[in-house]
Amino acid sequence: MRYISTRGQAPPVSFLDAVLNGMAPDGGLYVPESWPRGLDSAEARADIGQRDHLEIAAHILRAFAGDDLTIEEAYALALKAYSHNLGSFDSRVVTPLVQLGGGHWVLELFHGPSLSFKDIAMQLIGPLYDHALATRDQRLTVVCATSGDTGGAAVEALKGRDRVDLFVLTPKGRVSEVQRRFMTTSGASNIHALEVDGDFDACQAVAKALFADQDFSARASLSGVNSINWARIVAQSVYFYATACLLSGPGRVNFVVPTGNFGDAYSGWVAKQLGAPVGKIALATNANDILDRALLSGRYERASNSVATLSPAMDIQVASNFERILFDAVGRSGDVISSLYNQFSRDGGFDIPADARALLGENFCAASVSDVSTLEEMGFRWREGYLACPHTAVGLHLPQEEFALEEEFHAPIVYLATAHPAKFPETVERATGVRPQLPPKCADLFQRSEKFDSLPADAEAVKQYIRERSRAWR
Repeated sequence: MRYISTRGQAPPVSFLDAVLNGMAPDGGLYVPESWPRGLDSAEARADIGQRDHLEIAAHILRAFAGDDLTIEEAYALALKAYSHNLGSFDSRVVTPLVQLGGGHWVLELFHGPSLSFKDIAMQLIGPLYDHALATRDQRLTVVCATSGDTGGAAVEALKGRDRVDLFVLTPKGRVSEVQRRFMTTSGASNIHALEVDGDFDACQAVAKALFADQDFSARASLSGVNSINWARIVAQSVYFYATACLLSGPGRVNFVVPTGNFGDAYSGWVAKQLGAPVGKIALATNANDILDRALLSGRYERASNSVATLSPAMDIQVASNFERILFDAVGRSGDVISSLYNQFSRDGGFDIPADARALLGENFCAASVSDVSTLEEMGFRWREGYLACPHTAVGLHLPQEEFALEEEFHAPIVYLATAHPAKFPETVERATGVRPQLPPKCADLFQRSEKFDSLPADAEAVKQYIRERSRAWR
């Protein structure tokens, strides 16, 4: 398997190189040169439906890794990530399904160590990094810009790893206290939490500037674990593939994805390319509605600033992974993507080409949900017996009519539950009257000592901070 850049100006690389690089040197994102085959037959889907998450993850990881991993190595990595005996996940099935009624289901993705769906990918990236870096006798500097959940999941996955230093950039005052503490209380010497004076888009812009400086990136052995990292997409595609195979029957399964950066939604598209019976993927956004506006109007255009909402992990105005789906939608033309994103950098927006807009409309739909509606949905679901975090509630509020194809209305609909309610106790209590408690494994979170530094939203300041602390710097 070889991986190419969405912008077409970087040489192809192997799977492990794509994972370690994080971002392509031309500013694009890595995607496979072609989609792997072997999981798209009816027999394969039936077989997968009988396996557990660990085994499915191993097979999908092997399919995307090509010659970089044997099936035995892929299984060993999945075992380290998902074995219940290691205690990373509360549930033996990793991503349990809860039926709300009829054909409506919630896929709970928050049973990992930082109580977020990001754990499912991060817990695999940790051992994957160890394997790749030990094989090559290298160290790595990992930079993570986070709107709340990615940072905590990255800390839980990478703390204490000898060959990795992690630098987490989080927007000051824009994450919940629980989210922050998952980033600032690890006590590990290889973890560096930074509060940046700006919103998530400012953090993301700093991270991209670090990668764009090719000399700095090379000397720091820079990599990223945001959803731009292909390993994140691979790991997240597993639960889409497995759930679609389990619930599909003779038809397809629709998914509702609370999203800001489009990474999780794109993972559903990847599962579909592998042959999973995935139907429509609905994008549930909050007031930061660039994806909703893009699908509705055909113009991808950032607002002046992101809006602080009750679902802060989705307070994003530049959805990085949208570039990947556009790459497929424009016939995999790096020249077209480069032109569009050069225009985006210059003007803050671009018109989606007509043929690309048609493909997007066939596979995705979107709606924006207000904070008022989010609170109402949380209260309604609690009265019905289900306690949801605000991000999950944004998805649950999406009307069934957002699935634009009438023949799909009676297909199963799976809502992704992306975070544990206890990560947002004030909001949950405001909506339901119930204050959720942290699970026993992290019940002492507020007794742990915090350690973090504050920096301006300035790439040069962050570069200097990393130079002084990265063990990979040369």
